[in-house]
Amino acid sequence: MKIGQSSNPVLGERIFKNATYTHTEEGTMSVSGAINKIGILTIILLISGAYAWSAASATFMWIGLGGGFIFALVTIFKPDWSAWSAPLYATFEGLFLGTFSGIYANLFEGIVPKAILLTFSILFVMLFSYRSGLVKVTEKFKSGVIAATGGIAVFYLITMVMGLFGADTSAFFGGGLLSIGISLVIIVVAALNLVLDFDFIEKGSAQGLPKHYEWYGAFGLMVTLVWLYLEILRLLSYFTGRD
Repeated sequence: MKIGQSSNPVLGERIFKNATYTHTEEGTMSVSGAINKIGILTIILLISGAYAWSAASATFMWIGLGGGFIFALVTIFKPDWSAWSAPLYATFEGLFLGTFSGIYANLFEGIVPKAILLTFSILFVMLFSYRSGLVKVTEKFKSGVIAATGGIAVFYLITMVMGLFGADTSAFFGGGLLSIGISLVIIVVAALNLVLDFDFIEKGSAQGLPKHYEWYGAFGLMVTLVWLYLEILRLLSYFTGRD
């Protein structure tokens, strides 16, 4: 496994293969620059999400879901466009998350602040673990996270197909012991993906990727954070009483 490989489909080895390592006026990627971009994308997402929350319209959820998916694909396949496509992704993802979170907030009292707090707590814990060396990104670690993430993707696909054909999937998502266990496993794997995202940003800086990859790295980290937040929201709903 070569440097830069990540189980996050956004941040993979192909980036290091396809990027042009030329020193132009644009400059090269830096860790501090990527951190700044992460902050900008987070602010955009929160503003967009707050607007969708206040509007309380299901239309925004579907617009956000569709727009987020489109601009995620644009960013993945055209990393050179990430300086504008990543902010647009954050905008549409905010519309989706704001509306979706509002629905959960109406069903489960106090769930959204708890989910946000837990998401950012896990982010900072994993960042500390990575920076302090408590979690080392070895080849074995990468392979394990990649395999686990792939397995979860297959699980999502299978349960979605089962649902489309009318099969009962309540055992997986109904709040029982099995569904709680599944959510906990997914949250752990998502958290480990954060470590690989940190590693990509650090290695991208060391390898001298072009400056716009700061946006790309920030986008990849946001994809993982959104996944983590949604799964935490699901897990908390199993323990939070309905209004």
